Amino acid sequence: MLKDVEQQPLDSTRELSITPSKSSSPNDFDFLVRRWKIHNKKLKSRLNNCTEWVEFESFLECHKILNGFGNTDSYRTQFNNVPFEAMTLRLFNPKTRLWSIYWADSNAVVLDVPVVGSFDGMIGTFYAKDVWAGQQIIVGFRWDKTNHDGPIWSQAFSSDEGKTWEWNWYMTFYKQS
Repeated sequence: MLKDVEQQPLDSTRELSITPSKSSSPNDFDFLVRRWKIHNKKLKSRLNNCTEWVEFESFLECHKILNGFGNTDSYRTQFNNVPFEAMTLRLFNPKTRLWSIYWADSNAVVLDVPVVGSFDGMIGTFYAKDVWAGQQIIVGFRWDKTNHDGPIWSQAFSSDEGKTWEWNWYMTFYKQS
């Protein structure tokens, strides 16, 4: 498991303060371009002190787009024998040197608010202000690509402007042929 978010993503005006790392580049997600089997560990419910985890397998395939300044993936699994499909769109802005990550799934069928950030070495952190179950939150994504054969994505929510975080979803990736 990954430890809590080390930084406070809000500035003194309570707006997100996201700056790129010195090494931020359009190649940051090159490790992800391929087919993966994923082990998911997800809290059964969020922001209500839930301690029950649901674990399941899924599959993902990622491809570069826009001459290497972006990538997209297709995510597939089943919940209670009902197919679930999602997609991610990641775009690297060469002017700001920040990534924007958008998610859409077959339940909501809309693009979520993008999380924005960059990699500093092998760890990428990304944030967005959003709403969960009618509550204002900050969403945090963390990508750990220390192990290129088994990167880990994790998601956390904060309902108190980044003072505390609930890690609610972990994905451990395994390379497929």
